Amino acid sequence: MHKSLFAVALCTGMICITLENSQAEEPQPGKQVAQKSDVGNGKAIHYWLSLPKDYSDQKKTPLMIFLHGMGERGNDLDQVLKHGPPKLIKAGKEFPFIVVSPQLTTDVRRWDVQQLSTMLEDLESNYAIDKSRIYLTGLSMGGYGTWAWGAETPERFAALAPICGGGDPDKAKQLTKVPIWAFHGMKDRAVPVERSIEMKEAIEAAGGDIKLTLYPEASHDSWTESYNNSELYQWFLSHKRE
Repeated sequence: MHKSLFAVALCTGMICITLENSQAEEPQPGKQVAQKSDVGNGKAIHYWLSLPKDYSDQKKTPLMIFLHGMGERGNDLDQVLKHGPPKLIKAGKEFPFIVVSPQLTTDVRRWDVQQLSTMLEDLESNYAIDKSRIYLTGLSMGGYGTWAWGAETPERFAALAPICGGGDPDKAKQLTKVPIWAFHGMKDRAVPVERSIEMKEAIEAAGGDIKLTLYPEASHDSWTESYNNSELYQWFLSHKRE
């Protein structure tokens, strides 16, 4: 199940060997550490785990999951620290959530909802997570992943915040019972703003609860302003799944 991950590279000439030490640093409140979850078929998801300073096994704590974009894929978890909540945590920001930031390998072009769900089940079995307050967010490819995972298992999440991503309007009905706050730059050429607008229109037509913030001058990077906005995290905490 979840294990601490510590990679040491030993290089001799042109040959490098990476060693994993499963006895590496254990999760501690107030620290962001590398972990992994086995997700079946010999595969694992590696991720950053951050426990709030007041975390206790005796108290249920909200969970926020962050899905990165295309450029942060790989086998180096430091790539995931470039943007979003893990970047803010590295800089010293404290969140009232358990924050989990998984990484995709470079051979994968989209988030695997089944693997993510297995990772979440692993987290729920190992940490004192408030299952009524699990929040999901992501940027670009992670925004697409947020829409997809949210539509696949909406009953798992208390709220979703997809940023500059897109979803399947045909699945709008599955998203009517989970609050959504989407974000997008009006000048985005990588993922057209229409991808978020069409999701908003489809969900509202199906009777769902969604709001969309559009940045008139932003291009693809609509995530920096979004994740720097403390109102997003207050909004998350204002929602609790029945």
